[in-house]
Amino acid sequence: MTYNIILLGPPGTGKGTQAERLSERLNVPHISTGEMFRQLATEGDSLGIKARDIYWGKGNLVPDDITIGLVEKRLNKTDCGEGFILDGFPRTIPQAEALEKLLKSMNKSLNYVVEIQSSEEIIVKRLSARRQCRTCKKIYGLDVPSKEEGKCDVDDGELFQRSDDNEEVIRDRLQVYKTQTEPLIQFYKMKGKLKSVNGEEPIDVILDNITNIVKN
Repeated sequence: MTYNIILLGPPGTGKGTQAERLSERLNVPHISTGEMFRQLATEGDSLGIKARDIYWGKGNLVPDDITIGLVEKRLNKTDCGEGFILDGFPRTIPQAEALEKLLKSMNKSLNYVVEIQSSEEIIVKRLSARRQCRTCKKIYGLDVPSKEEGKCDVDDGELFQRSDDNEEVIRDRLQVYKTQTEPLIQFYKMKGKLKSVNGEEPIDVILDNITNIVKN
């Protein structure tokens, strides 16, 4: 079976964590546009630096043409042959429409769009406590803490707080989500693709709930 899935929801609902774990369970790649842009910025790529300094580093969305081009390159890689899990894309109706056209040209279609729901205060609390390893990029937080404070479990790398994880930027990101991304909920609901899970459940329960949706 092919699994072509989008995880949708506000920042801080655990989309990245669930996408990573679901990727292992279904054996399809987890594709995070945010991580792709962050990697480009780390490598000194001009596109990644521009995206960081002008857009996502300040809580704003990266323009559609830049993001869509990046996603198209990624979906054409061979490891997406049996499916993919998109995390962080699409975020706007034009992006969703562009994705539909892209998938159609590749003779593919979406199976499900899973919305992970959570309250704003829980999101702020989670993101403010989130830390990431400087070397392997693994993310830790309230639900998945590191064994030793400030140190990655995988490679002993230093854990740091990303610039977009302070409360002011978080609330700005949530406002951007409400105005630009929430219309996607209705867009996919009308197409019969949308399913929802409670993002305030324990992470193992959330994973099982998502798995049950996409496998059934």
